[in-house]
Amino acid sequence: MTPFGTRLRAAMDSRGPLCVGIDPHAALLSSWGLNDDIAGLEKFSRTVVEALADSVAVFKPQAAFFERFGSKGIAVLEQTVADARAAGALVVMDAKRGDIGSTMAAYAQTFLSPSSPLFSDALTVSPYLGYGSLQPAVELARRSGAGLFVLALTSNPEGAEVQRAVREDGRTIGATMLGHLAAENAGAAPMGSFGAVVGATLGDLSSFDLDINGPLLAPGIGAQGATAADLPAVFGAAVRNVVPNVSRGVLKHGPDAAALRAAATRFADEIREAISV
Repeated sequence: MTPFGTRLRAAMDSRGPLCVGIDPHAALLSSWGLNDDIAGLEKFSRTVVEALADSVAVFKPQAAFFERFGSKGIAVLEQTVADARAAGALVVMDAKRGDIGSTMAAYAQTFLSPSSPLFSDALTVSPYLGYGSLQPAVELARRSGAGLFVLALTSNPEGAEVQRAVREDGRTIGATMLGHLAAENAGAAPMGSFGAVVGATLGDLSSFDLDINGPLLAPGIGAQGATAADLPAVFGAAVRNVVPNVSRGVLKHGPDAAALRAAATRFADEIREAISV
């Protein structure tokens, strides 16, 4: 398969860089007039995909909101992934997996093996058992044409406790993760497949080298307070590779499909304008 970075660059250039989260938590289902059950989960997910999959570049389903319903919820997630990809959208599975050895390899097989019913274009992973613990996922992603988004500088305030900690060599943990990703992406064109999660709410990040030749998944726009106009100041020269994620800012407009499309279009247009400045 064509590498994820190549496919993502093409999707961003043709559809815009917006990533829409699929986060069917109980309060959101209720606001849509749906029950917090399998039927509500299925209706919610199907509506989002049918409304947006032919226009947005990326969907990011949050696995936890499906897993909480057990095997039936996983079945809905499988269908959601399949339907989104069939309509031309890329899928980043937000599962934040992280472990060692054979367990990390099993997580990778779940989401990055083309034979898996949960095969996704990319997976979010946690490197905080050491970046090397991710090697089974890195290797399988390369073989399958998939990608990874590694937690580097996250938008939650607690993240700084670990990510801004300073190593003996003077580098922060977050900067170390960015360095590993730059090495993974060395020589890739037009863009590497190994990205970082970097919060859009973090303000000036000029002390970090975000030019990793790979995508930067940027949560925080909309409900968390960041705006499209903030992106150039946060990401600097790396802004062209930013994949801004909006979840509640779009999803709150459901269940009306036209309203969902209008919200996604508005965010996409604002992001294009901000990035092109």
